[in-house]
Parts: sequence; structure tokens; C-alpha cells
Amino acid sequence: MKKFCVCILISTLLFFVSCDRVQQEYKIGAIYNLEGSQSSLDVPSAKGAELAAELIDAQGGINGKKLKLILYDGKSDTAVIKEATRKLIFEDKVPIIIGFSDTDMVLASAPIAAQNGIILITSGATSPKLPEQVPTYLFLSCFGDNVQSAVLAEYSYERLGLKSCYVLTDEDMDFTKLLSRYFIERYSELGGKIIKESFFKGGAKDFNEFILEIKSLDPQPEMLFISAGPNDVGNIITQFREAGISQPIFGGDSYDTPLLLEAAGPKTNDIYYATHFLVEEYADNIYFATPPVNDQEIAQEPIIKYITAYKERYGALPVSSFTALGYDAVMLVADIYLRASNMKSEELLKTLEQTKDFAGVTGMLSYVNDQRIPQKGVTLIKILNGKLIFLESLVPTKVPKP
Repeated sequence: MKKFCVCILISTLLFFVSCDRVQQEYKIGAIYNLEGSQSSLDVPSAKGAELAAELIDAQGGINGKKLKLILYDGKSDTAVIKEATRKLIFEDKVPIIIGFSDTDMVLASAPIAAQNGIILITSGATSPKLPEQVPTYLFLSCFGDNVQSAVLAEYSYERLGLKSCYVLTDEDMDFTKLLSRYFIERYSELGGKIIKESFFKGGAKDFNEFILEIKSLDPQPEMLFISAGPNDVGNIITQFREAGISQPIFGGDSYDTPLLLEAAGPKTNDIYYATHFLVEEYADNIYFATPPVNDQEIAQEPIIKYITAYKERYGALPVSSFTALGYDAVMLVADIYLRASNMKSEELLKTLEQTKDFAGVTGMLSYVNDQRIPQKGVTLIKILNGKLIFLESLVPTKVPKP
């Protein structure tokens, strides 16, 4: 009997120690696709998220409590993503989930989170339709596709004087279809002529059909808009350039992957794309980072902290802006936890909605007028002789409606 009582006492103590340990940490759930079609975007994002969590803990955590990032691999598979979402909610009991760089992947997770009163912040999925598809609990911490498409349309037509365009779109992705739709709307509104729009199936290997189609056009388009996923972009550009198609090629942030230059090579020229952030190192510890747009102030401290920490952790500069997006998402959630009076869903939601001038690496972030997509500028990049060249940070003069 005595032995039995001692066992009960020990079990009780362990239970309270466990509870105390849980209460002494904040949790963030994360799902990124570390394998499959989205991995070239999501692996950098996961690295950025992990780096942010490590930095927060190294600096004392949040209100003296540790921050625990619970990261699962979605494997670019919606069934796996759904299961990971349920695990984060029901087993890990996280109050907020971050992740993803693609709309279809978000839509596998966010409705489950919303049904259970859990906020999901996507760091890199850019569909402006997402907030209406998943009401109340879904937020973007990146700009929308209608914003980046409008920037590409205005820059190509107004700045470069390119008045006609051939559009090629992956018909299998919401992201690619929306990106082309918004581009065509704004470009046509400005006076640009869409000579032809064609479609391909994601994962295709041979683009000779479209090469012949472009060459047969009379008059020839002055530019191309190619809306493709990260795994296809480099292959398409390589085949087009090798076939002698030399017109400038424009695209969205799916171009922001090392796969593009790995496939297209050092002679790649006249490629323009929109993205979230660019950092270059001119000499040891001397950096150029994307400047602010319009009159927006830029906070240099978080950028320098991010670059320095990333180099120390991984031994090189980030390979794309998606690293900074993952980093910013964790920092944003930590800021919410710091400002919230408690960890109840209603309080976290209210605190997130009131976010104003959050100083992220990818820009100042605010949610205004009940919008769940932040107002942020777009970084425009040109590829010249296989090198990334910063052009401008822009906001469009007019944005198509979602």
C-alpha cells in the first residue's frame, strides 16, 4: 500500500511538472513541403522559420517563455497536409499555424484550421481569393497575386514600352491561372494587346508545340508572360531560349527559385519577375537589401539581424526571398503572442487584426480596413547574363479586384 501511494505521488508530481513545462512555452505549428513540387520554395521558408524560432529563444523567448516551432513536412501532398493539420490541432494543440507557398496547399489545410478556431497565416501563398475562401481565420503575410501581376503589367507596358504579349499558363494550378488572369486584365486595360494565350499541363517536359506556335505568330509578340510553377519555369525558359525565342519573358514569384538558373544557365537574359525581397553581398558584411517603396520607412535592424544570423547558421546568403517569408511569419506570430492578453482564439485573432507597421524583413506589414492581406511593395528582378539584378520596389497604380 505504501509503495502504491508513493507511485501515485510520483505520477501526480510528474503530471504537474509536465503541465508546468507546457505552460512555460509558446507553440507555433508549421507545415512546409520539404519534398515534391513545392520543395524549392518551401525548404527555404522552413529554414527561415526555424532560424527565427532559434533567434527568439536565444534572446530569452517570449515573456521569458520558450518558443517551440512544431514543423511537419506536407510532402506536396494534400492528403498528408490534411493529416499534419489535424495533428497540429488535436495532438500538439497549437494556437496558430504558418506555412505554404501555394494556394492549393493552403486550401488543404486552412478550412480544417478554421473549423476548429485556429488561425492560419500563409507566408508565401499569394492568391487574393484565399480570405474569402476561408473566412475569418486565414491571413496572408505576403502580397497578393493581383498586386504582383499589376506591377508586371505596368512595368512592361509603361516602363519598357512592350505593347503586345503572348501568354503561356499552367492550367493545373490556381496560382498560375490567377496570375495570368490579373496580368491580362491590367495589361489590356493599359492598352497592351494579348496576341494569344495558351495553356500547358504542369510537369510537361516538351514545349516544342508552343515554340512553333510563337514562331508562327504574325506579328510577333514583343514580350512573353509565362505563368508556371517553380519546377517548370527553368525548363520552359531553357527550351524557348535554345530555340531562338529572344523576347523578354515576365513571370511571378515562382521564378524565385535556384532551379531557374540551374536549368537555364549563365547566359540567361531578359527575364523579369516579381518577388518579395532581394539581398546581395558586395563585400564581406556589406549588403544591399530591397529598399522601401513610396514613403514607407524601412527597418534596417531586422534585416541586418536576419542576414547575419542566416549566414552564421547556414554559411551562405539565402537562396530566395521565401526564406525571409518563413522568417517573417514566425516573427509575426511571436509579436502576436507578445501583444495578446491571453492565448484564447478570440484574443489572438483580435491582436492579429490590429497589427500595424510590423517591421518584417520583407517590408512593413499592416492589416487595414478589415483586410487580411497586408499592404506591401513588390520587388522587381531582372536576370542578365545569369545574374539577378534588382530593378525597383514598386506598388501598382491600380490593382485588379480579386
